Amino acid sequence: MTTRRTRPAPRPPEGTPPRAELARQARTVLADAVRIAHWAAGAPGPGTTAPLAAHALERAATALELSPAQVRAGWDRARLAGLIELHGDTARPGWRLRAWDRDDSAVLRGWVALFDAWSLVHAAPAGIEAGAVAEAVEAVPQVLSLLQLSAGPVTVPALLDLLGQRVAELHEERCEVPLGPGRPATAATAAGTTANRPDPAAGTGGTDADLNALLLDWALEGLAAVGALTLGHGHATLTPLGNWAVWVKLEQICVAAQSPAGNIEQSAADMLLGCARLTPGPARDEYRAWLAARTVGSAVAELLAVARGQDALLRGLAFEALRVVGAPAEPEVRAVLAEPSLRPYALLWLAEYEGNDPDDAQDVLSREEATWLWVDTAAAVADHGETGLLVRHLDTAVQGTVPALLDEVRAVGHPRTVQVLVALAAAHPDPALAKAVRRAAFQVHTGGA
Repeated sequence: MTTRRTRPAPRPPEGTPPRAELARQARTVLADAVRIAHWAAGAPGPGTTAPLAAHALERAATALELSPAQVRAGWDRARLAGLIELHGDTARPGWRLRAWDRDDSAVLRGWVALFDAWSLVHAAPAGIEAGAVAEAVEAVPQVLSLLQLSAGPVTVPALLDLLGQRVAELHEERCEVPLGPGRPATAATAAGTTANRPDPAAGTGGTDADLNALLLDWALEGLAAVGALTLGHGHATLTPLGNWAVWVKLEQICVAAQSPAGNIEQSAADMLLGCARLTPGPARDEYRAWLAARTVGSAVAELLAVARGQDALLRGLAFEALRVVGAPAEPEVRAVLAEPSLRPYALLWLAEYEGNDPDDAQDVLSREEATWLWVDTAAAVADHGETGLLVRHLDTAVQGTVPALLDEVRAVGHPRTVQVLVALAAAHPDPALAKAVRRAAFQVHTGGA
C-alpha cells in the first residue's frame, strides 16, 4: 500500500545543480577523507584506533603521500562524515564508504553530516569562553540564511552586523544583562590574535565587537573548510553545496511550521500516539515537523527511549520516525543492535537505510528475530488494534503453520507471549485453533513443554 504526498515535494532554488553534480562536488571536498578511510580499511594489524595512533599516522602519511596534518584532518572528516565508524577504541570502515562510488544520496548525507559539524572541523580560537563560542554557533544559521537569500557575495561587515544582532537577541531571550565597559577582554583579543581589530581598551563596547569579529572569522573559516562557502577579500559566498544545504535546513523549518496535527510541542511518546491512526504520508509529515523543532541528538535519544518502553506500538512507530531522521540516526540505531528488544527493528532500519527494498528487508532477520518481531507486533495489535487484525496477523508469520509458530513463539521468550496468545485465542473464530493457542499460552505461563 502506498500513500501519495498531499503536497508536491519542494524544489530547490533555481540554478541549484542536479544531485549528481552536488554529489561530485561533495566527493571532491571529501577526497582525502575517503582515501584515508580506504587506507584504514586495508591497514594491517593495529593502528586504526581512534584517535589515530602516532605510528598509524606516520604510516598513512607515507602511504598516501600526505602530510601528518592532512592525514589527521582527513581522519577527523572521515569520522564526522560517517566514512569511519567508532566501535569502542577501534575505528572500522562505515557502510557509507562502501556505497561512496555508486550512491549519490549516501555521499550527500555524508557531506551534510560534515557540514553540520563545521564547528568541530575548525577549532575555535584559544581563550574564548565556551558560552561565547556556543552563542556564535547558534547564531550561524541566521548568517547562512542571509548568504542563501542574497544569492551572491555578502560583505563581512553585513555578516558581522547580523551576527551581533543575533547574539544580542540570545542574551535578551536568556534575560542576561549586558556587561558595561568594565567587561574584561578575552585572552585572544587581549593578545591581539586577530589582525586589524579595534583595541578593546580604546572605547566602550569595543570588546563585544572585537569578540564577535573574531568569532565570525572563525565561523566563516570553518564553513569554508567543509566546502560550504568561499571567502574573498572582505566578502563570503555560499558554494552550490552550501546553498543547497541551507535550503534543505530552511525547508525543515517550514515543515515544522506546517505541522497539521499540532504535535510539535509534545513528548516523543505523545507525538507517536497522536500519529498512530494517521496514514503513512501524514504521519511522516508529523515526524518531520516534530524533528525539525529539535536538535537531532536529543530527538533520536528521546525516540529510542520510547522504543525501550513497554508499548510495542510506540516501539514500531519510534523506528518509523527514525526512518525520517535518516543518516544522523545511524550510529545510535547501530548501537542498539545489542539490545534484544530493539535488535529486529534496528536490523530492518539499517537494511532499508543501506538501500535494500523494504519488501526484502525481512531477509536480514534470523528465524528467532522474525518470531520475536511477530510477537511484538501482535502485542501492539492486541493493545491498540482490532481483533480481526490480530487474526490476520497470523498470516504474516514466517513459520507457515500454526503448530510450528506456537512452538517457536514459546521458545523465543518474548515477555508479552502469554498475553498475545490469550488475545489471539479469544479472537480466533476456529474453536480447535483457539484451543491449541490457549494451551500454548498456558504452557508458557506455567513453564511447561
